[in-house]
Amino acid sequence: MQSGIFKQAALCLALLSGSALMAACTPTIAVQAPNEPITVNLNVKIEHEIRVKVDRELDDLFEDKEGIF
Repeated sequence: MQSGIFKQAALCLALLSGSALMAACTPTIAVQAPNEPITVNLNVKIEHEIRVKVDRELDDLFEDKEGIF
């Protein structure tokens, strides 16, 4: 009967020491603002093809109807 109590006590002690070790090994994350400004490089593709087509279409329209204005 006493060996069962010793086994339980040993198990509890092992669990406690294991949890203490796990708590001691918890990783720490530190968040710190950078000293230099943050640079964001964006690759922005601006297509102006639509405007050129509209301009060409308007040029064609204005050439076809010279007295429109």
